[in-house]
Amino acid sequence: MSSNSRNATPILEARGISKFYGAVTALQNIDFHIAKGEVLGVVGDNGAGKSTLMKVLSGLVIPSEGTLLLEGKEVKFNSPRDSRKLGIEMVYQDLALAGNMPIYENIFLGREVTRSIGGLKLLNKNLQRKMAEEHLSRLKIHVKSVNQNVEDLSGGQRQAVAIARATAFNAKIVIMDEPTAALAIKEVGKVLDLVRSLKEHGVSVIIISHRMDDIFYSCDRVMAVYQGTNFAESAVPETTRNEVIGWIMGTKGNTERLAHDTVDTGNAH
Repeated sequence: MSSNSRNATPILEARGISKFYGAVTALQNIDFHIAKGEVLGVVGDNGAGKSTLMKVLSGLVIPSEGTLLLEGKEVKFNSPRDSRKLGIEMVYQDLALAGNMPIYENIFLGREVTRSIGGLKLLNKNLQRKMAEEHLSRLKIHVKSVNQNVEDLSGGQRQAVAIARATAFNAKIVIMDEPTAALAIKEVGKVLDLVRSLKEHGVSVIIISHRMDDIFYSCDRVMAVYQGTNFAESAVPETTRNEVIGWIMGTKGNTERLAHDTVDTGNAH
């Protein structure tokens, strides 16, 4: 990540976020930030709290303590509808696409384009098709036709359609939950290239992933959540896969010691 990204005012920031479920602490005093056009990888073991944090950021979970700021202004989300209105979208692992509907209808699902005829509001399917084609083209997403049903697409194409739907309405921040988990290897690269394309369009992207290859290919920065707390973070070029894996397991410093020992013995690292 460039120094500009580090010094820029965060587009989204969380300060002192905690979430309690009775006696169970899911998040404890977590701080979080992401800059405009930054791709942030969020890692952590199952149950570490990363998904809860993302649900707080997207309005699905209301924090017990802490403050959220969007473009420097304090915001409160009582539902995903609130966050969506302000440009935060979440793409879930199950995608929630309607398989028996065409691509263009999925992109506009719940936000249909209508036209008024004689006081009646009718779906403007032709305009939806045209807008969907333009949006897919802008993101370099290739499909045979926007009239194809989603159930006829490959896993990677479905993921791309879900991302297209999330970004079709001026999204500022897109949160992706394990975006490549169910994909064939040849499709993983296409989805990660799409993430890079979003970055080029100034969209901030948060990726929750267990795949180190995904993190190191597409992210500017990586943040580890461990037992509901901020554990460590780094610009991606300044860390290693082994170090990040250590963070997931709750250890720090092993990589530095290994590097130091290697230098002392004169071996190539």
